[in-house]
Amino acid sequence: MPTVDLFNREGQKVGDIQLSDSVFAVEVNESALHQVVVAQLANKRQGTQSTKTRAEVSGGGRKPWRQKGTGRARQGSTRAPQWVHGGIVFAPKPRDYRMSVPKSMRRVAMKSALSSKVAENEMVVLENLDLDVPKTKEVVKMLNAFETKKALIVVPESNEDVYKSVRNIQGATVIPVNNLNVYDILKYDKFIVTKEAVAKIEEVYA
Repeated sequence: MPTVDLFNREGQKVGDIQLSDSVFAVEVNESALHQVVVAQLANKRQGTQSTKTRAEVSGGGRKPWRQKGTGRARQGSTRAPQWVHGGIVFAPKPRDYRMSVPKSMRRVAMKSALSSKVAENEMVVLENLDLDVPKTKEVVKMLNAFETKKALIVVPESNEDVYKSVRNIQGATVIPVNNLNVYDILKYDKFIVTKEAVAKIEEVYA
């Protein structure tokens, strides 16, 4: 059972916390991580890009010049792809990029991502992150204490004060446990999570 340090907001160690073996100490499955991240990024794509083919571009109904006798190459329309303002060859059209991943693979990938953060000493457990009012300065001070600028801060549930305190800090993001995902865990250098959020993660994935 892995044991990590428990810190306060000032970066001082206040104790230890034991983590679940089945969530934070599993063998990292790189294949599952790759597939889930690829699917997650694909699912973010809107797929709304669209350009016009030669059939959709306006104009071009009249043959620009007669077929023979001009010395120039034959042309059938001024909206053919080789003309300025012509249609696009193999024009991209709206499509759905959505990829589905089995629920079991998503669980394996999530546990692998969490375990990799513990193994690489990139996980920081906070005693709490209670803010009475939005205070960006407090969060900046905390990030400086842990010597990081690029951090994912995980809270047990949506907290408006914490969100407002973090939103203007470049490189930092706050997210509740129910929105936690593999891509965000791997993207940030530090995984800062409150003690209460750890309990919720273990409750869901243990």
